[in-house]
Amino acid sequence: MNDVPRSVYRITDLAADERPRERLARLGAQALTTAELLAILLRVGVAGENAVQLGQRLLAEFNGLAGLHRAPFGDLCHQHGIGAAKAAQMKAAIELGRRMANEAPEERATINSPEDAANLVAYDMSALEQEHLKVILLDVRNHVLDIEEIYKGSVNSSQVHVGELFKAAIRRAASAIIVVHNHPSGDPTPSPDDIAVTRAIVQAGKLLDVDVLDHMVIGQGKGRWVSMKERGLGFA
Repeated sequence: MNDVPRSVYRITDLAADERPRERLARLGAQALTTAELLAILLRVGVAGENAVQLGQRLLAEFNGLAGLHRAPFGDLCHQHGIGAAKAAQMKAAIELGRRMANEAPEERATINSPEDAANLVAYDMSALEQEHLKVILLDVRNHVLDIEEIYKGSVNSSQVHVGELFKAAIRRAASAIIVVHNHPSGDPTPSPDDIAVTRAIVQAGKLLDVDVLDHMVIGQGKGRWVSMKERGLGFA
């Protein structure tokens, strides 16, 4: 019995107005799926997979765009159909998106809720492989003044020097801060150390007349974060 070649459509087999680049030009980038956007970066697929299918495989392999963001460069290079050039293109595009989000203060200038704070930092922090602790500095109207990284490494009550958290706030005359750190394990559930650190930060803020509006814990994956203020952890 003869083997029958697997039928795989190519991008060029699609109607011209259904190809990713043509759809982007006609409808805007927001109308494309993530796999289609990746296909535009990848340009071509491999034997048995067109560029869109290759994008779909990468998203499945690395658990979405955030996983591609986290993935070491070498791991991408070793994927079938992805060499150094394509891996670099994907990493560069994701990094440009991250930088644009950080450089667009008019689009995230005011924090009105824990969700606003999470949206501001989750894209970047959910991809980190170590714990990082950052402080969002706010003025009297909760406009974002800056985001400063304070620690890299394990965040626990024996290592965090609370005064360090407020240096930037005092220097920038911030009226309030939101403390944010990530859990590389992916689970944003606050630990006992997180609660102890929060309690100390809140007390120090009262002494320094800087409101501590929240302590956010960021996990991995869309919507995986916890507001310790909402849960009453360390804020009682």
